[in-house]
Amino acid sequence: MIGPSLSIALVLLIAVVVTLIAGVKIVPQGEEWIVERLGKYSRTLKPGLNIIVPYIETVRQKMTTRDIILDVEKQEVITKDNAVIITNAVSFIKITDPKKALYGVEDFKLAIRNLIMTTLRSIIGEMNLDEALSNRETIKARLKEQIIDDVADWGITVKTVEIQDITPSPSMQQAMEQQAAAERERRAMETRAEGEKNAMILVADGKLEAAKREAQAQVKLAQASAEAIEMIGSSVGERELPAMFLLGDRYIESMKKLAESENSKLVLYPADLQATLKGLLGK
Repeated sequence: MIGPSLSIALVLLIAVVVTLIAGVKIVPQGEEWIVERLGKYSRTLKPGLNIIVPYIETVRQKMTTRDIILDVEKQEVITKDNAVIITNAVSFIKITDPKKALYGVEDFKLAIRNLIMTTLRSIIGEMNLDEALSNRETIKARLKEQIIDDVADWGITVKTVEIQDITPSPSMQQAMEQQAAAERERRAMETRAEGEKNAMILVADGKLEAAKREAQAQVKLAQASAEAIEMIGSSVGERELPAMFLLGDRYIESMKKLAESENSKLVLYPADLQATLKGLLGK
């Protein structure tokens, strides 16, 4: 049997041990703990062994000092030219003052998410669709610049903000695809029209060059004929028989070709070929 005094001593011993254990706090590396004394902020416990006053001081919040990855959900944003795009982001933050992070805002993660979303809508709303899709780095820089001061009041540092996706909405993508298809069709029509125009120009140039060459050939032929006639005239002179022989030969050759034509049915030679040739000579 244990006496009353021994029981009391044992209870007191257990109470002392529990009190000592409650007063000893071991803070792991990468964390800082907020301690309150009777409901009021007292101090911040750093990593390592710490002693607090049991039952008077309590650990209100365990805050991490490591980098926090904060996802910002997707949202629809309207650009300056009334185009709807879908965008989301991810932010890397770090708590530099646990006291401000706990007491400065009710929920710092929710607050930063909402701040990033509203600021992102404001920035993209000042841009056209093409600018928003092609200036991701500019959007990121402006976003970080505009939220960094507000977040600093909460004892938090924004290390970086990355734009994960920034794409047109499905309806906008369909409209852009139709526009791109129409643009490709227009360029194809222009290319075909340009090709047909160049082909017509080449054909016209070819015909013009052929006509020029034909005219030059006719001129050359006429000159040759004139020179031939002149040479024949100078050679024949007043002699009738050679001229008659030459003209008769040409006449007969022409009649021969006429007779070979498919449309020719009847060829008549003059009864007096000699008289006919004299008539051609003008004698």
